[in-house]
Amino acid sequence: MKPISLTQFLIEQQREGRINADLRLLIEVVARACKRISIAVGKGALGGVLGSAGTENVQGETQKKLDVLSNEILLEANAWGGHLAALASEEMDDPHPIPDRYPKGEYLLVFDPLDGSSNIDVNISVGTIFSVLRCPEGVKNPDEKAFLQPGTQQVAAGYAVYGSSTVLVLTLGDGVHQFTLDREQGNFPLTHSRLRIPEDTSEFAINMSNMRHWEPPMRRYIEELLAGKTGPRRRDFNMRWVASMVADVHRILTRGGIFIYPRDLKDPGKPGKLRLMYEANPMAFIVEQAGGAATTGRERILDITPAQLHQRVPVFLGSKNEVERVTGYHLAADRAGEPA
Repeated sequence: MKPISLTQFLIEQQREGRINADLRLLIEVVARACKRISIAVGKGALGGVLGSAGTENVQGETQKKLDVLSNEILLEANAWGGHLAALASEEMDDPHPIPDRYPKGEYLLVFDPLDGSSNIDVNISVGTIFSVLRCPEGVKNPDEKAFLQPGTQQVAAGYAVYGSSTVLVLTLGDGVHQFTLDREQGNFPLTHSRLRIPEDTSEFAINMSNMRHWEPPMRRYIEELLAGKTGPRRRDFNMRWVASMVADVHRILTRGGIFIYPRDLKDPGKPGKLRLMYEANPMAFIVEQAGGAATTGRERILDITPAQLHQRVPVFLGSKNEVERVTGYHLAADRAGEPA
């Protein structure tokens, strides 16, 4: 049987009362923007979009040309449709209002336009991450405060991976679904429904070069995995690390695993590397909807009420039993009063 398209899938969700017309339009617009980004990524050096843009984002990170282009594509695509009240991007200091000449809708869009962009020049998979919130009732001109909602308030989240194929993964709060871009037809057919992450795994993804900066419970957990069959876990584990969150999470969604970017003491002023609003919340929503778990090592990510738009947090997500184990190690260390 011919697979249904993203548009047909969304219309069916609307008919069943899970989403309204504005949310359907919003997701379709984001998907079209992802197609444009996919084309730009696919051209590589031929499109003149590789290398640094010579600027820095709000986090002080060097922006790539494709970071800037992807951000502009998403802003332009979502400005005029009437489905959004405002947008916020990892690449911009402040929320981006909808121009007054366009109608405004009831939703807020939060996005990382090109996650893993440090990998662009070496032809490794990168992606786009997005999250949808409702604009608080009565708010006509949303500022930063309007966006500061816990992840449990997300009405939709997803990501696109630009790899050997372009894949769009989406949750509307009722399971996780995967669509694959048909480059000839220009649409996203549904290729996998209700993805599930195995509860157990023998794969982990982490940047081992930071091990000397980790807290004791984090080092304990990884040392157990590295000990393999001769250690307390009594089996071997494999390490995978792409350094592109969308690629690492997509692998976990496909075959299981645990992804960890823990708190470390390299920069004590930063509680974590990844951004709560742009990366941790949408990925946590997707992972939980697929039967996995997502914490900061101490608390459920989706329960955190953000204090600021660009807040950072540690991230532990993936196969449920491994996330619960390493979270338990951190909580036990806290109870015992172990020093960081």
